[in-house]
Amino acid sequence: MKTEKRALCIDLDGTLLRTDVLYESLLALLASNPLSIFLIPFWLMRGKAFVKRELAKRVTLPPETLPYDDRVVEMLRTTTQRPRVLCTASDELLVLPIAGHLGLFEEVLCSNGERNLAGHRKADALAERFGEKGFDYVGNGKIDLHVWSRAASAIVVNAPGSVVTAAQRLGNVSQVIPPSREGLGTWIKALRVYQWLKNLLVFVPLLTAHQFFNTEAIGQTLLAFLAFGLCASGVYVLNDLLDLTPDRLHERKRKRPFASGRLPIVQGLLVAPLLALAGFTLALACRWEFAAVLVGYYVMTLSYSLKLKRVVMIDVVLLAALYTVRIIGGSVAIGAELSFWLLAFSMFVFLSLALVKRYAELESALSSGKGTAIGRGYHVSDLPLIQSLGTSAGYIAVAVFALYINSPASLELYGHPKLLWLLCPILLYWVSRVWVVAHRGDMHDDPIVFAATDRASQAVGVLGLLVLLASI
Repeated sequence: MKTEKRALCIDLDGTLLRTDVLYESLLALLASNPLSIFLIPFWLMRGKAFVKRELAKRVTLPPETLPYDDRVVEMLRTTTQRPRVLCTASDELLVLPIAGHLGLFEEVLCSNGERNLAGHRKADALAERFGEKGFDYVGNGKIDLHVWSRAASAIVVNAPGSVVTAAQRLGNVSQVIPPSREGLGTWIKALRVYQWLKNLLVFVPLLTAHQFFNTEAIGQTLLAFLAFGLCASGVYVLNDLLDLTPDRLHERKRKRPFASGRLPIVQGLLVAPLLALAGFTLALACRWEFAAVLVGYYVMTLSYSLKLKRVVMIDVVLLAALYTVRIIGGSVAIGAELSFWLLAFSMFVFLSLALVKRYAELESALSSGKGTAIGRGYHVSDLPLIQSLGTSAGYIAVAVFALYINSPASLELYGHPKLLWLLCPILLYWVSRVWVVAHRGDMHDDPIVFAATDRASQAVGVLGLLVLLASI
């Protein structure tokens, strides 16, 4: 049969899409209703096709946001003289909107809740529809070998080397489109190593307790820093997996490795728990009390990722608490007494920064003509209220610090406590500047990253540290 008359049959997951619809729908369901995970074992008793249908009935994957492989899309666009068929094991409730969005297929074959169109079933369906060797097939996985063996020609896309080798043994491979190679930098971005800056807060108790020359305390704090980093990276990966659709609707977040399809979802599902386990192992090597704090941090962060980040005001209070927990962890790691003043100051200042984060997101939504921040419970009309609450929290933090200066705790720790008053105008300037920047729409959506990269904030940090040292 001539090539121009053979059907061109395209697989969906991992071929046309740089993602997997089954994993996408499962994660979307868990993000919207975490308790649904307990239904999955009962669905599995009725077969994989039933599981896919139940997932598809409960979630929506906007087809315009999904990460398509441009090379395969171009292949479809330049193939107009023969039938183009989307043939996939994904459920038709999710597949048909994708086909309709692209508008490049004359026919769609997919799972329907009763039949799971994968492997030999897909091969049988295509052979029955187009005849043996009556179609060309574009796929990417080991399971596609069943289909390639009955196709006139095989086009291998995004496949590992072992699959390419196995397909070539069939003798009908006409084209191999290799996967894009993502380097270490992509994983560093996925793990958000730059966010480890937040974990420097574990060193605060080391400084405030004047233990910066205690090598044992420094070693324990370093372990705590690494443990928090690994645990946080694991949660960031999980958070990105649960936020795939909202991230793709965001101008900047859609470029994240999992949302853009540069990293496979299944790898993220493996890496997230391994990172958390590594963090807990380091925590136990530090102190068991610190490990308990880290478990609490992980539970709080997981709750935030699964549900609480969408609950108005609880989200920002929890964010502030997560920053404060890092300071608590630093105190526990070196066995230092928790300071009431430090905890009070940190809770208010980090509440202010959490509100800055929400303000920046809403400001971005407003400039894009949207009424809400994607994946959050706020409306753009909340901007004045959030600004008022945020600036108030920041100034209260400075007031707490001012009250601390004349407290017995301060007089005991510092030889020249009156010099600490110099920190009050420095802090007032910094809090005010952060909110002015946010008000002008120039704030990075993570104020901690902004503070670390902003020269004025860096100067404030150095000046503050000098004042602190002079007060000792």
